[in-house]
Amino acid sequence: MGLLLTSEATANTQSIISMVLVYAAVIAVFYFLFMRPQNKEKKQRAQILSSLAIGDSVRTTGGFIGTVIDINDDMVIVEFGNNKNCRIPMVKEAIVEVEKPEDAVVSANDTSDSKKK
Repeated sequence: MGLLLTSEATANTQSIISMVLVYAAVIAVFYFLFMRPQNKEKKQRAQILSSLAIGDSVRTTGGFIGTVIDINDDMVIVEFGNNKNCRIPMVKEAIVEVEKPEDAVVSANDTSDSKKK
């Protein structure tokens, strides 16, 4: 009778351990597929917004493209279009993409070099 109880206890322990391992594996998969890439994206976005400077060309969540005129703690004043009177204050989180003026010059030189060849 004692032999029967020990084998049942061992089987229960093994099933609990295997169940815990399966849950741990599922949690690890969710972490690496969903949470980790999202955290990387947040860090990259924070880095882009922290490197924002006056004169940078930005694209907003609404799709507008403009130039940064002034930067405060969490607000940015952006000038849109050819009309220099269109200046709109917005939160930094509304900026999706930043292009530095140096990047525009380098990319323009690359396209002119490729046309020459």
